Amino acid sequence: MYSVTKSFGLNGLRGFAVAVEADVSGGLPAFSIVGLPDSAVRESADRVRAAIKNLGFKFPDRRITVNLAPADVRKTGPVYDLPLLLAVLTASGQLEDVPEDAAFLGELALDGTLRPVSGVLPMALAAAENGIRALYVPAENAAEAAEACADSMAVYPAHTAREVVDALRGIRPLTAAAAVPFDPAEAWAQVPDFADVMGQALARRAMVIAAAGGHNVLLMGAPGTGKSMLAKRLPGILPPLTREEAVDLFHRRAAAPGPGPDHGTAFPQPAPLGQCRLAGGRRRTVPPRRVQSGQLRRAVPGRAAGVLPREPGGAAPAA
Repeated sequence: MYSVTKSFGLNGLRGFAVAVEADVSGGLPAFSIVGLPDSAVRESADRVRAAIKNLGFKFPDRRITVNLAPADVRKTGPVYDLPLLLAVLTASGQLEDVPEDAAFLGELALDGTLRPVSGVLPMALAAAENGIRALYVPAENAAEAAEACADSMAVYPAHTAREVVDALRGIRPLTAAAAVPFDPAEAWAQVPDFADVMGQALARRAMVIAAAGGHNVLLMGAPGTGKSMLAKRLPGILPPLTREEAVDLFHRRAAAPGPGPDHGTAFPQPAPLGQCRLAGGRRRTVPPRRVQSGQLRRAVPGRAAGVLPREPGGAAPAA
């Protein structure tokens, strides 16, 4: 039997639709995943097999072929574990076809528990743009997805894959996550006060001019001279973010590896170039930790002048 389940992946800063196709046919027992999967995706076969058994379902002792379409785009991370499990259950006749306007994201533990994944916010935005009306995600990622898409798409948090299956069967419906009201004052309360800076008259004046005019700032100097202190306090003299700008900022931060963005913090902490992952050895494009909004684009401390991109129609930044 054949089945298809919708999911989404991450390519740089943008999400893209992924069709998880499963086919269960006769032959020697095997479980193969095609469609340019990385190591984490290939290993999901073992996680899905163990989760299906521990959830009380029967793992089909037949040949299972899973295709992640489009096949010419590399798939990374464990985000496809949940849709892969549902596709196998559907193809083996243990679950009815899932709705066409539903998508699924999440990593599986061996007992069927759902674990959070990174990059949910850009994938949720892509899901809303592709007409998805129901998005099932791990409970820890629900607030992140609902923050941007609760108005156009229902986001359902789940703790286990069993909860998702029961919801699809209509046994125990899940409650959609509510979007957290956007409050710029709450985010600004987390930012250190720019008035705390003592001395550094020239640097403070440069920061004020950059904030007022929306200019780039390059802070250079020996360790301990106050570069990070000034950069951390710069958001405190900027105008409050609009909801659209806040979503765009969280979008960029959610695409970075590691846990999702903290909704109580408006701006990322500055980091030296060595921690920005601008380039070098990674298969997936990782955005640098650089703030870019309608009011300001700030280069974090420690970057060399040649790293900053050339402005359209302008000269490269000087050292």
